[in-house]
Formats: sequence, C-alpha cells, structure tokens
Amino acid sequence: MSRRPAAVGDVLTGVDWDRWSVIVLKPDCVRRGLVDTVLERIAAVVPVLGRHDLTVSAWQIHVHYWDLLVGADWFDVAIPAVLHEMYVGRQVTVALAHGPVGTPHLVRALLGHFDPAQAAKGTLRGDLGTDSLVTARAEGRLIENLIHSSDDAASTRRDFGIWYGARSHHLLAP
Repeated sequence: MSRRPAAVGDVLTGVDWDRWSVIVLKPDCVRRGLVDTVLERIAAVVPVLGRHDLTVSAWQIHVHYWDLLVGADWFDVAIPAVLHEMYVGRQVTVALAHGPVGTPHLVRALLGHFDPAQAAKGTLRGDLGTDSLVTARAEGRLIENLIHSSDDAASTRRDFGIWYGARSHHLLAP
C-alpha cells in the first residue's frame, strides 16, 4: 500500500459534516458517460456544489476501501489486486453535496442497494446499474455499482480527506 501525503486526513474543525456528502462517481460511471445524469439526479434532492475529475492513486483507493482490505480474507478475490486493477490510474469524478442535517442519508437513499440487481427502481443503481453481485463473483471481481457516497457525518469527514484533502477546506463554505 502506498503512503498517503501527510496533509490529507488532517482534522478540519468547525464543519457540520452531517450537512455534507462526498460523492465518488466510480470508473464504471465515468466510462459509461453517466456522470452528468447521476449528478443531476442527486442535485434534485440536495444541492451539488462542486465537482472535479481526478485520476485515482493507490493510497486513495486503499484508504477508501480500508474495510475491504482488513476483511480481505472474507472474499474469494485478491482484494488489493482487484482494487488496484479497478481504480488505480482510472478516472473518477468527485462531487460535494450540501444540504440539511442528514444530507449523507438523503444521498445514500437515492443510491439504492449496493447490488444494482437488487436496487429498487427509482434509485440510481436500480435505474442505471447493469452489474450484479452474482456476475461479479462468477467473474472473480468486485461489483461495479456506479457510485459511492458518504454513509454518515464521520465518513463524510474521512471521504473529504481522501478525495479533497485538508487544504481544500475552503470548499466547505457554501
């Protein structure tokens, strides 16, 4: 695993993280040309204040998916290698949403079930997803499910550190 830059993950104080959500439009979303469609649907629920495209580095994806790496022995695939192949050097779009208290939960509800095959119609994954957990497992890979958003205030803070960095704190002034 790569070392992350020291400035990333610095504590930002005075931010009401429960009003923010970090949205990562994954490589499959970018590849399929769905970035604008997805962000427009999110913006219909909570304002999307900014976005930028970036190339994923190894440290970002390893920190982002730390929970998968720690539990890697639970999977039938080599998690570090699969994460590297799926993300490192690939384009993602990262956006910030800001709204009422509970914004992370509003955005998460719009995403739908992590497995697009099980996601309800009307959710992003239910309407736009094409992959399934069954297919991904049969092919020895992780599921492609278009999008990640912060689960709650604590993960919003963590996700901001990973995808924006503490030096981007000026973005948090809506």
